[in-house]
Amino acid sequence: MTGRVAAVNLGVVTEAEWAGDASGRSGIDKRPVDGPVPVLASGLAGDFIGERAHHGGPDQAVYAYAEEDAAWWSAAIGRTVRPGGFGENLTTYAVDVTGAVIGEQWAIGTALLQVTKPRTPCATFAGFWGVPDLIKRFTVRATPGAYLQVLSAGEIGAGDPIEVVERPAHGVTIGEVFRATTLEPELLPRLLDVEELPERIREKARRRLASRP
Repeated sequence: MTGRVAAVNLGVVTEAEWAGDASGRSGIDKRPVDGPVPVLASGLAGDFIGERAHHGGPDQAVYAYAEEDAAWWSAAIGRTVRPGGFGENLTTYAVDVTGAVIGEQWAIGTALLQVTKPRTPCATFAGFWGVPDLIKRFTVRATPGAYLQVLSAGEIGAGDPIEVVERPAHGVTIGEVFRATTLEPELLPRLLDVEELPERIREKARRRLASRP
């Protein structure tokens, strides 16, 4: 089955006490939009990004989360999680986001994106949902969604197919990186030689391995 974009979501400015930015504003509240959206190296045109010390940048330009994983969370917390409810730009369908290989390339619409790293849950996310233990639950569930870098600018709209056009042979996935850095440190050696993984993550893995007895 070919994957597709179920929704394209753009952030609106949200002012709240749980917003991590010094200005008290967050862009985690993303909402579906109609029509194709320009995708630039910096991300989706019109998307508001707060807390730029932790969000945005070339290797976090676009965030994707699977509709199927969102459905699991809807059942778990007893309320519907709408598209964009994870702060994702792209809500996907029939794409194994957790199983996506670091560095694999997705052709979507007229843009080309590359999988870079998993999302790390934060207090802003828990505050947005109003679920105090969300960080722990999100970590244990280990379906974090994937950040993507924009290799070629273009446009993406809801309904566009998602085609994996290249997949590195190393096989290290979004799920493995997330588990290695949270729950299963025995996986850390797998990260060291993955050139497509952001250097700061590999360096963190090296430091943690060096500190182990």
